Amino acid sequence: MITVTDTAKKQAIRLMEDEGKDGFFIRVGVQGGGCSGLMYQLTFDNEEKEGDKTFEDNGMKVVVDTKSYLYLLGTTLDFSGGLNGKGFVFKNPNADRTCGCGESFSV
Repeated sequence: MITVTDTAKKQAIRLMEDEGKDGFFIRVGVQGGGCSGLMYQLTFDNEEKEGDKTFEDNGMKVVVDTKSYLYLLGTTLDFSGGLNGKGFVFKNPNADRTCGCGESFSV
């Protein structure tokens, strides 16, 4: 399961409304790259694909592709704003190492 904090939920809803993406959900994934080997992906989508894992937390639908599922299981999606804000933040218990910016990790 992927947990969505109240802050992340509010920001995701605001962004989807601003972009006219009514009825969309959060899609998270992992791809190769970044300084630690794997990078997080977050997009808004309205189409599920075969094999996707679907979760609902805090009233938000979150979809993860099959390949990313094991890397992201137990992750919390948060949002950090303010002067030192980074945007959406992944708190991943499976990550052995993360880079300084928090956008990539390794297991």
